[in-house]
Amino acid sequence: MRWDIFCRVIDNFGDLGVCWRLAADLGARGEGVRLWIDDAAPLAWMAPHGAPGVEVLPWTAHPPELDPGDVVVEAFGCDPPAPFVHRMSAAKPAPVWINLEYLSAEDYVERSHGLPSPQRNGLSKWFFYPGFTPRTGGLLREAALMSLRLGFDRDGWLATHGLTVRPKERVVSLFCYANPALPDLLETLAHEPTLLLVTPGAAQRALGADRDGLRVRGLPWLTQADYDRLLWACDLNFVRGEDSFVRSQWAGAPFVWQIYPQHDAVHAKKLDAFLDRFGGDETLRALWHAWNELGPWPAALPDREAWGHACRAWRESLLAQEDLTTQLLGFVGSKKVE
Repeated sequence: MRWDIFCRVIDNFGDLGVCWRLAADLGARGEGVRLWIDDAAPLAWMAPHGAPGVEVLPWTAHPPELDPGDVVVEAFGCDPPAPFVHRMSAAKPAPVWINLEYLSAEDYVERSHGLPSPQRNGLSKWFFYPGFTPRTGGLLREAALMSLRLGFDRDGWLATHGLTVRPKERVVSLFCYANPALPDLLETLAHEPTLLLVTPGAAQRALGADRDGLRVRGLPWLTQADYDRLLWACDLNFVRGEDSFVRSQWAGAPFVWQIYPQHDAVHAKKLDAFLDRFGGDETLRALWHAWNELGPWPAALPDREAWGHACRAWRESLLAQEDLTTQLLGFVGSKKVE
């Protein structure tokens, strides 16, 4: 089929990260994708070689006047341009219109997933919710991801970035928004030998030189494929937003999520909804709360062995569910038949 995916880069590149992974995964499965985006500059480092089957188009004040494809996906309620929507309503047959929503573990996702929203122009917009249970749309996961993870050469990949792990040294990645809890984290990490790999942005701007027990190394902007490998290379990953949050779960290593903060504190409810599903002991919950400015810093990190076992078990439960792209293809196919 021919797909049109609309994406606005709000901030921090997370929206684009999700949309590019979806577009690339659809293209790898033989679909034709036009990704409409208002700021394509981050793709220069995120996906410098593009992806088969994916065409990037500018979403400007006067975008190209092209006929809609078979499927139109608006990411996160971004509202396609009015002239394009008008052409959608005039098309025979009309395209299947999908609103790809933000990821959440809250109960409403299961109730809302797959519901229609009738539009005044006669079309229906269908809500498609990613999620963590069989009654949701699942998570983005490429077909070869787990086999690539299994064959990953950690030391070899680190060496390509000029990095070597010392004996008995823990490797930690840090990708975060500005965070006042960062000094507490650094002090805790320094209690045992740690190599801290820091992504560009807020994390690098806030960090200084090495200290006893802690080696700090800044990384360049990584492609999405290399960011996945960074997560695979680490014993503990601090992630933020949506895209890196999902990829850390496929890595199968302990992770801590910094959820995007919202002024009305809705993010706290979303964070707890995920923790309720994931499980873990009170030490884990205290750490996640502290990292999200929802509680005091804990005295210690969770037990590494138990934490790692919980993360791998969680990954296995997610692997038992169909991935998002497979579900989306099936959902669209059912609507075209109707």
